[in-house]
This record gives sequence, structure tokens and C-alpha cells, in this order.
Amino acid sequence: MRKDAEEIDVLKRSARHADQAVREVFDACREGISEQELADVAAASFRRSGSQEVLFTAIASGPSSAFPHHHPGARRLTRGDSVTIDVGGRLDGYASDITRVACLGTPSARYRQVCAIVEDAVRAALAAIKPGVPLKDVDLAARGVIERGGFGEYFVHRVGHGLGVSGHELPSVTHENATPVDEGFVFSVEPGIYLPGEFGVRLEEIVYVDRSGAHRLSALPREVHIAVG
Repeated sequence: MRKDAEEIDVLKRSARHADQAVREVFDACREGISEQELADVAAASFRRSGSQEVLFTAIASGPSSAFPHHHPGARRLTRGDSVTIDVGGRLDGYASDITRVACLGTPSARYRQVCAIVEDAVRAALAAIKPGVPLKDVDLAARGVIERGGFGEYFVHRVGHGLGVSGHELPSVTHENATPVDEGFVFSVEPGIYLPGEFGVRLEEIVYVDRSGAHRLSALPREVHIAVG
């Protein structure tokens, strides 16, 4: 569970490839393009960047984004659709993982509201991460924000998982895990709200921990990307 400085350096470089893949998906979002075509854009970006493996390119649009583990399909984007972009690759043996969101055209007030709550949940979880703090407190910090926002029943998974040579490894960041956070831990912070028949929003950061707390691997902002194509 504890990564050394060399491993964290590789994870940072791997994360840069994931950032670039998201940027290219943002640029490709337009009316008529399919989820699978956007997934192909992400995969091609990883390969161009030099990642040796594409681990996943999960693109979910409109109502499909209400499913946390949706697989991209033939659905084509229409004006007003939200898009959840969850992608990851492998560079020099180490995985990347990131989730960002976009909207084709002007987001609705409800979508903006949900995005703001999820963003606040990410911030609360990041602020809670310190060596010695139980992992469950990180999950509960994010979960509490979503519950207070009135969407608690729609946050249906743990807040995070470890990342390293595997895309999902220890530690598991759940509300039941009392393992204390330690220096060298690398894990995701990815709260989400999933509204059946409407849309879903998930924002994900991978962080590494040192004595001062959590540090993001990604350089991408988390605000909704407005696609105009």
C-alpha cells in the first residue's frame, strides 16, 4: 500500500497521459458522436502519449451516466447531454485513473447543483486526508456532504480505492475501514451522485499522501467542461 518516491514519480507521469486523454475527449464532444467513438478517442490518446496499455475508457452520456459502471455504446450525444469521462491507462507498469464531466451546451440548473455538491464532497475528502486519520473518515467526509445536500441515497459506492500496479488495489476507502492513512498511500477520491433516468456526476482525483496530507496526481481542473460542438 505504501509507494516510494520512484513509484510516485511514475504514477505522476502516468496521470499526465490520462489528463491528455480527457482533454482530447473534451475536444471531440459534439452532437452526433457516439460514446464508443469518444472511448476510441481516449484510447488513441493513451497510445500516442506512450502508455503501454489502455485499461478502460468508460464514456457515459445523458441518462447512461446514471449507471456508475456504464460501458460505452452506440448512444449518440445530443444537445444538453451530460458526459462522464472515466479513463485509465498503464505506463511503465503503473496505472492511471481519472474522471471528469462535460456538458454539450449549457448545463441545467439541476446539473450544476449536483456538480457543485460532488465538488464539495471531493474537497471535503481531500481536506480529511492526513497521516493517522482512519480511512473511513475520508469516505464519511465526502458522504456527509452529499447527504446534507439531499442526495445521500444516490451515492452508491465507496469513495475510493488504491492505485498502483493494479487499477484497483489496497487500501479500500470505505466508511467501514478504520485503517489509518499513512505516508506513501495512493488512492482515489471519487464521490458521485447517480439520478436514475436523468444523469450521473462523478469527479475523481488520485492522490498520494505525505506528512502534510494529500496531493493530486492530475493537473486538470474539475469544473464542468462546456462543449459547443
